[in-house]
Amino acid sequence: MLYSHLGRSGLSVSKLCLGTMNFGPHTEEADAHAIMDQAHGAGLNFFDTANAYGGSGRRGWTEEILGRWFAQGGGRRERTVLATKLYGDMGDWPNEGKLSALNIRRALDASLKRMQTDHIDLYQFHHVDRDTPWDEIWQAMDVAIQQGKVLYAGSSNFAGWHLAAAQEAAARRPITGLVSEQSIYNLLQRSVEREVIPAAEHYGLGLLPWSPLHGGLLGGVLQKESDGVRRLAGRAAEALEKSRDAIAAFESFAAELGHAPGDVALAWLLHQPAVTAPIIGPRTSAQLDAGLRALEVSLDAAALARLDEIFPGPKTAPEDYAW
Repeated sequence: MLYSHLGRSGLSVSKLCLGTMNFGPHTEEADAHAIMDQAHGAGLNFFDTANAYGGSGRRGWTEEILGRWFAQGGGRRERTVLATKLYGDMGDWPNEGKLSALNIRRALDASLKRMQTDHIDLYQFHHVDRDTPWDEIWQAMDVAIQQGKVLYAGSSNFAGWHLAAAQEAAARRPITGLVSEQSIYNLLQRSVEREVIPAAEHYGLGLLPWSPLHGGLLGGVLQKESDGVRRLAGRAAEALEKSRDAIAAFESFAAELGHAPGDVALAWLLHQPAVTAPIIGPRTSAQLDAGLRALEVSLDAAALARLDEIFPGPKTAPEDYAW
C-alpha cells in the first residue's frame, strides 16, 4: 500500500480511501465487516463515512455498522484513520442539521456513540452552511479539538471561495482550519479543476475525490452493456448517451494500455494535483480488489495527454472564461 500525508498535515493515509456509503442499504453488515477486514489486510487505513449514511429511514445505520466492527477489537479502531461528516438533517426538530455550534456538539457526540469510539480523526462539513458564520463554526470545532473528540477538520462539496473563506477565518484565530476537501472529481466531471483544486493547492488541502468512476460510467459500462451484464435506465442512461463516444474511446484506450477502464480512471486521479486519495465505495469484496488494482497502474505523459484529449477538462479560473 502507498501512503501520503493528508494535505499539509502530518497525518499519513493510504492512497485509496474506503467509502462506506453502501454499507447497510446495499451491503449486508457481515459483508461490510469482511470488506473492512480485507481493506486492513491490504494496508488501506483510511475509511470515510457520514452520520446521514444509511438512508432516509435509517440515518446513522452505516456509522453503527462501523461501530460494531470496531467493537470486535483486534486493533481495528487503532489502525483506522476514521473520517465522518455532518450537515444533513438527522431528525425533524430544529437544530438537527447544518453547522451551528449546537448541532456540531450534538452530531459529534451522536457519531462517537454510534461508532463506539472516543474521537474522530477527520471531521468533515458535508456541505457549506450559508447561514452559520465561520467564527461560530471554528469556535465549536476548537472546543471539540480541545476535548480530544476531533483531531482534524475537513470539508466536502465546497466551492473554491468557500475554502478561502474557511481558511481565512481559521487564520484569524489562528488555528489549522481545514486539511482536506472532498469533491466529486473524475474524468467525466472535472469542474473542480477550475477553482477548487487551485484553492486546495494554495491552502495545502488534500483532495479526496468521490464518485471516481462517475457512477460506473468509467468502469467499463459499454463492455458490460455489450455482455448483457448491465443495463442503465433513467438519468444514468441519459448520462451515458451524452458521453457515449468519449466513453467508447476511453474503453478502447484502456484496452490498449492493458488495464481495466476503472483501474485507469482511478490511476488518472492519483496523477492529479492535490489529490490525496480517491474514495472507493465497494459493495463487494471483488469490487474492493478491483479498486486496489489501480495502485499498480502507472500512466506516462503520453497516456495522460491522451486521456485529456478524450475527456478535456477546464482551464483554471479566470483563464477558463476570460481572455
